[in-house]
Amino acid sequence: MDELFAPWRIEWVEREDRNEDLGECAFCALPEREDARESRVVAASEHAFVLLNNYPYNPGHVMVIPRRHTGDYRDLDDEVLLDHARLKQRTFDALDEALSPDGFNAGLNLGQSAGGSIGDHLHTHVVPRWGGDTNFMAVVSDTKVIVEALADTYERLHAAFAAQSGGTDRGTDRSVELRFE
Repeated sequence: MDELFAPWRIEWVEREDRNEDLGECAFCALPEREDARESRVVAASEHAFVLLNNYPYNPGHVMVIPRRHTGDYRDLDDEVLLDHARLKQRTFDALDEALSPDGFNAGLNLGQSAGGSIGDHLHTHVVPRWGGDTNFMAVVSDTKVIVEALADTYERLHAAFAAQSGGTDRGTDRSVELRFE
């Protein structure tokens, strides 16, 4: 058995709220919660939102998620598609500002068989990448090391989104509201 000491994860393990209130779809419920920080919703536009991944591949791993509940990309109308695309652009900008990665992996897992743990609500993963961000731990011991706590990443991204044109900082417990000109 592989083991990695990660004391910051105890907060997640011991949390009182185990998401019973999320109902059928976490991606529909999370942006509606009062405390965006606790829900990890960093920024939101009219038709989409940015959610920090609870199990990131790298620091800053987020998902850009349309508010419309569908697992089929072809179901999105032009207004939602454009809003989702613009929010992805703003997400790249915020990640550049907050974390200065060397590049990104971005993509959709459409359907359960494609690797999507939530197959009925599409979402685009955006994963910041740095030269050398994979090392012997992943290769030799099949263990990924995350170098920054989610709360710290949330703070950095929240500030970067708030600094953008059309960004409104509504407080650290609320997602940054983005309006596109």
